[in-house]
Amino acid sequence: MDTKIKFLGKEFKNPIIPASGTFGFGYEFADLYDINILGSISIKGTTLEPRYGNPLPRIAECPSGLINSIGLQNPGVDKVVSEELPKLDKVYKDQIIANVGGHSLYEYVETVKRVIKSDKVFAVELNISCPNVQGGGMAFGVDPDTAHDLVKAVKEVCTKPLIVKLSPNVTDIVKMAKAVEAAGADAISLINTLVGMRINLKTGQPIIAVKKGGYSGPGILPVAIRMVYEVSHAVNVPVIGMGGISNAYEVIEMMMAGASLVMVGAENLVNPYACRDIIEDLPRVMKELQIENLSDIIGKAK
Repeated sequence: MDTKIKFLGKEFKNPIIPASGTFGFGYEFADLYDINILGSISIKGTTLEPRYGNPLPRIAECPSGLINSIGLQNPGVDKVVSEELPKLDKVYKDQIIANVGGHSLYEYVETVKRVIKSDKVFAVELNISCPNVQGGGMAFGVDPDTAHDLVKAVKEVCTKPLIVKLSPNVTDIVKMAKAVEAAGADAISLINTLVGMRINLKTGQPIIAVKKGGYSGPGILPVAIRMVYEVSHAVNVPVIGMGGISNAYEVIEMMMAGASLVMVGAENLVNPYACRDIIEDLPRVMKELQIENLSDIIGKAK
């Protein structure tokens, strides 16, 4: 069974990548298992300046997932490059994907300029879809023209592959995908979280301090499959699929929908061994489904 995938000129040993925000900077998981089995890692969302994130509480449980409103807590790009990535390099030998967020076009551009200086970074994942940052993130990802202008500006300074992460909280996901493709995106990743809310029945108030947050987990899988299918059939750049993935069967389904690589997010918070378990189970599931090469099933669903 061949699990290797070629993506943007790089060969990945398998398509499994922990999604940004669910795996820290990666080295935190190295005590649990050999993280070198991973296809790659999309590190914690990075911004120009350090961010504490949103006030507590930031997490609300749901029947089929969870709502989070972390707010891109991170030490800032300079420390990520000088401290976090060297720590990761000691335990993970492959290159990674740097996830970049911001409040303004300038912040996105400047952060990308700094993060690509690291040899550890293979590609940049531009997060224009985070629902938990006021005045940034999703504000850039719900209007095609705004998204186009941001991606175009970043592409002018980004000397490494540029992946644009889309929000599902839009009327027309295909229009958004085509806008960022036209602006120069080398690949598209989707979906980020849906916007959700829970109410504390004892107080009658929202559980999340900032009221709303990003809903992720098994409950969003059908939405993610549909959007990955639509986008992958509408653009000419490769797609990374994510949203509710928790096992090897769902990885296969996501790839059949059109994803070249698959990111695993919320499941890492439930089971820290999730990515390892999926990678180890992939050959068995491939054999069961009579799949010799994973690359052959990408976009099989017509």
